[in-house]
Amino acid sequence: MEELGRLSTEEMQNTEKHALVVILDDVRSMHNVGSVFRTCDAFAVAAVYLCGYTPAPPHRDIHKTALGATETVAWKHFQQTAEAVQTAREAGYKIYAVEQAHNSISLEQVQWNGDKIALVFGNEVSGVSDGILQMADGCIEIPQWGSKHSLNISVSVGVVLWEMVRDRRY
Repeated sequence: MEELGRLSTEEMQNTEKHALVVILDDVRSMHNVGSVFRTCDAFAVAAVYLCGYTPAPPHRDIHKTALGATETVAWKHFQQTAEAVQTAREAGYKIYAVEQAHNSISLEQVQWNGDKIALVFGNEVSGVSDGILQMADGCIEIPQWGSKHSLNISVSVGVVLWEMVRDRRY
């Protein structure tokens, strides 16, 4: 691991983060939550907001897939997703739901200049709730060409975050 130049937990906690917050709207799977933490660590995301019945650390099933990322990524639990969206908005974040919706922006057309953006990912079955879609500044859609037209939430988080940060280097 030393040869890979990985940051220690303390170094990662103090490193510069991208101005991105990931909001999970009633995600039910602890394995998905752990995977989201691990992905957010990989892409140096500012924070993860866990909302509603989304499980929160500590739990062995979250830790199993997070591999310590719950210690390196800032996170907070909110009883209601609307509270998390409002908190992000008050901190200067624009809110984008990642959802297949009317007038959504195709992911490859998103032009991120480093401004604060909160990305809302929804429940594995029902997606982002209608109330949160109404609160969002817009929707981002991952283009897909297969018969299923959906991705696992943890995969969606990875795809979207990679597209957001891939041209940014510090």
